[in-house]
Amino acid sequence: MRDYSPLDFTRVKLTGAFWSERLDTVLTRTIPSQYEQLVAHNMIEALKVEQPAPPLTIPRNKSGFTTQIFWDSDIGKWIEAASYALSHERDEDIEAKIDEIVELLGAAQLEDGYLNCWYIGREVNNRWTNLRDNHELYNAGHLLEGAIAYFQATGRRKLLDIMERYMDHIAEVFGPGPNQKKGYPGHQEIELALIRLYHLTGDTKRLDLATYFINQRGTQPHYFDLEANARGSDPASFGQGTYEYNQSHKPVREQDKVVGHAVRAMYMYAAMADLAAELDDEDLKKACEVLWADATGKRMYVTGGFGPSASNEGFTRDYDLPNDTAYAETCATVAMIFWAQRMLNLDLDGRYGDILELGLFNGALSGLSHEGEHYFYENKLQSDGSHKRWAWHPCPCCTMNVSRLIASVGGYFYSSSADAIAVHLYGGSEASFEMAGGPVLLKETSSYPWSGDIRFDVSVERPVNFALKLRVPAWAHGASASVNGSPVDVGAHIQSGYLNIEREWRDGDTVALTLPMTPQRIYANPQVGADIGKVALRRGPLVYALEQADNGQDVLNLRLRRDGDIEANEGTNLPPGTIVLKGEGLAADATAWGEALYAEHPPQMKPATLTAIPYFYWNNRQPGAMTVWMQEES
Repeated sequence: MRDYSPLDFTRVKLTGAFWSERLDTVLTRTIPSQYEQLVAHNMIEALKVEQPAPPLTIPRNKSGFTTQIFWDSDIGKWIEAASYALSHERDEDIEAKIDEIVELLGAAQLEDGYLNCWYIGREVNNRWTNLRDNHELYNAGHLLEGAIAYFQATGRRKLLDIMERYMDHIAEVFGPGPNQKKGYPGHQEIELALIRLYHLTGDTKRLDLATYFINQRGTQPHYFDLEANARGSDPASFGQGTYEYNQSHKPVREQDKVVGHAVRAMYMYAAMADLAAELDDEDLKKACEVLWADATGKRMYVTGGFGPSASNEGFTRDYDLPNDTAYAETCATVAMIFWAQRMLNLDLDGRYGDILELGLFNGALSGLSHEGEHYFYENKLQSDGSHKRWAWHPCPCCTMNVSRLIASVGGYFYSSSADAIAVHLYGGSEASFEMAGGPVLLKETSSYPWSGDIRFDVSVERPVNFALKLRVPAWAHGASASVNGSPVDVGAHIQSGYLNIEREWRDGDTVALTLPMTPQRIYANPQVGADIGKVALRRGPLVYALEQADNGQDVLNLRLRRDGDIEANEGTNLPPGTIVLKGEGLAADATAWGEALYAEHPPQMKPATLTAIPYFYWNNRQPGAMTVWMQEES
């Protein structure tokens, strides 16, 4: 069923200013500073599993739980992000730090292959007794992804060998056999890791285990009830109250609503799409399509964020998208990007590419500061100024998730089949492909996302027939293209959001693509109560926001004129090339109101110029208020 495969990021060189700067920041500042934080918060020290166990760094909460229980996952994500950095440029210091961690993990691993530093050090007799809450399989998945990335970057397989032993152990413990546990992860992720391991090794046992975890989920009798009873706990005491929280309320092929914890959901849907491709499973693919429509049609923020609620870090009801209390966890958008990429490789459909781009440029990038060492866990769409970036977090999952995404972002630009190259993202890159007719080097030049003028240069050793498929985003009204200077009828050659140019390509051929970037006003479905009477601004792939730094402390009270012009210009006091939007607006005249708290007349309004910056950049210059949605005045 898989028609396309993503081009590995190591075969993509980012040359454009936007992504080169973000990548360089992550490689030189984010990843090294994250290691320093791992050390400072005792997360490396905890791998030593000393006896007696030292006092907890993160005390248990009122429910008796500590996020320290899933530290292994953050170690795995840091190794993965750091390994992607090594794929760009080898660094002896980073490699030495990873090797130190590998030695600690190897020393901690039990003879039967089990490896979870929390359980080994503190309650080894309780291992595999609470999959619902304690993240054992989730931790294993992230450690495995780190091991795979490190092997691919360096050829060193000690950590991979450690993790393969652990996967063998897990395959012995879980499965359909009479003496096996019929369980699955409370927090999905290991499924994705197992499929990656299968792709690396070709060992079908890994694919079989991932398939088992997905197929077993939500079946009856419910495993989380059984394990709760076995450890002497009442299943009804589950703090979240419903198994919708971890998407185990029904078998996955029967699920048609996006519910529960957003990150868990997106990881699971990505794995379902992967398995649909590997197993040629039409039912699984159909379930993915139904869930996609629900997620993006009723439960997605305009920034590509997911999950309005802090209480379950996830979803509530259709069209419940509050702005000032939005949760929209960075990890949820990162996981959606994983899902979107896999859906693209099932069906080359621009709707998946559009959401991938939306989430990447807005909901994910906002999670990392411009200087690379501060983060958002939650990505609000409105703030009174109290929401600030943090240097670390008791649950630092988003830190490494956003760094591993950016460090491997080149892998999201292209996909290919034997006779087609699909381009999903733009921004300046060089990519090499092995096509059926011979090798192809594709060079894309642009200053995207600031400009929609894009050029491709084709280099081939001999003429090669293939289809070049260029995504034309839904926002790009009036797109135009040419090949070697001759116009292409874009409308006649669009297929599911991709401009299809099929020909015999010769060395030196060029393609020009122009995606108009006219500032656009965006309105929400009337059922989104938080946004009635409001408007948001978008230009190209970027959603914009008003910030106090540009508009003053009354930014939340500004109104945009419905018939006013919106101009795009290069901003000041922002990174070079950044495009800001300026629009005609109105501001309430507080000085004309007087001292009364209430009155029988509306406030007087005065003209104001509204300045909007890319949403991902907010809260980088100084603390202050911000809003994506603003009142619109006719």
